[in-house]
Amino acid sequence: MRYQESKDRSAEVLRLALAQMGRQAAAFNPVTFTIWYEYAAGINPKLHAAIEQLLHDKQLIDDAVAAKLYTEHVAATDEAAMRRISGEFQRMLGGIAQSASETGDRAGRYTEQLETLTAALMSQDVTQITPHIDEARVGTEEMKSSAQALQRQVISSQNEIARLRHDLDRARGEALTDPLTGILNRKGFDQRLKALFDEPAGAGREHCLVMLDIDHFKKVNDAHGHVMGDRVIQGLGEILRQVVADTPHAAARYGGEEFALVLPHSTLDDALRVAEQARSRAKAMKIRNRNTQEVMFTITISGGVAALRPGEDATSFVARADSALYRSKQDGRDRVSRV
Repeated sequence: MRYQESKDRSAEVLRLALAQMGRQAAAFNPVTFTIWYEYAAGINPKLHAAIEQLLHDKQLIDDAVAAKLYTEHVAATDEAAMRRISGEFQRMLGGIAQSASETGDRAGRYTEQLETLTAALMSQDVTQITPHIDEARVGTEEMKSSAQALQRQVISSQNEIARLRHDLDRARGEALTDPLTGILNRKGFDQRLKALFDEPAGAGREHCLVMLDIDHFKKVNDAHGHVMGDRVIQGLGEILRQVVADTPHAAARYGGEEFALVLPHSTLDDALRVAEQARSRAKAMKIRNRNTQEVMFTITISGGVAALRPGEDATSFVARADSALYRSKQDGRDRVSRV
């Protein structure tokens, strides 16, 4: 289910969404409401970034812009979308096959016409040559027309394939992406972790895992509301994205306020360094009031680091990193532990 906000939280998001809608030129319809609801709820990072850019450029969001935002960033990419893409692929390939078949049939008839004309030419019977020349000329025109139609079909299909590939990449990407933070979701994490077990780490290297958790996150929600809690989660997601940028590592939202870093071909020391970098950046993050820019509060995170052992499975690997994380919690939080 795309929307999982509680009644209280959704009421708060509704208030924010309606306020935004009132400042713009688009009509108050379901499409406009949806984009502003997802923007205010913080559950669609790509949409949020697109709207932020429009607001920064002081561009008024009218019906056309709202429709474009909805099509590009909200339109469903679930199983139904995958079935639609698959159906369009089949339809397109069927059209190519039909055009190719018709061209092949015409090519066969054209070959017969040429063979008959060749036989007439060899007989040197003028009365037989003339009608066969006429048939060959008509066949040539038909063959040319058929080949051109097939060429147009292929060119059109190439453009269609590019569009469908984009839709397919988007559907696959969003299926593995956490909508609030834009980093991997639990499914994406599981797939990335599985890849570690399919590839040896190499000499002197280790596959490592970092589990991270926001300290006292419930207090943030209780004191400041779920929307503010979402801002904290979004902010930490962005920090983790920056920490793993330009590396083979991956950041994921494991669930709730718990996150993970998957570090292939690394070392335990490197993993500790990355975890400490994430911890220090998170501690430096300041949550401000958007109207006054006053700092409202800061957060800390705790972490646990583990290196994959020979013969270990994914469940044990995650459990050991989690165990190190909870040792950090027990030792006072705002720290990273290793196993």
